[in-house]
Amino acid sequence: MMKLLLLILLLLQVDIEEKIKNAPDRGYEIGVAIGTYLPFVVLVIIAYILFYKFKNRKDLD
Repeated sequence: MMKLLLLILLLLQVDIEEKIKNAPDRGYEIGVAIGTYLPFVVLVIIAYILFYKFKNRKDLD
């Protein structure tokens, strides 16, 4: 699982660096960074909430 995540991040890094290199100004660079990493952060937060919720279910006891 971690190997797949690392591979995906490495592949995305190349694209991000290219976009930032061709960015017209600093605001565009910040927007690219936020727009690239925000979906991953949101998915990790959702996964953690679901994991915590299912781990603490009372009806499984």
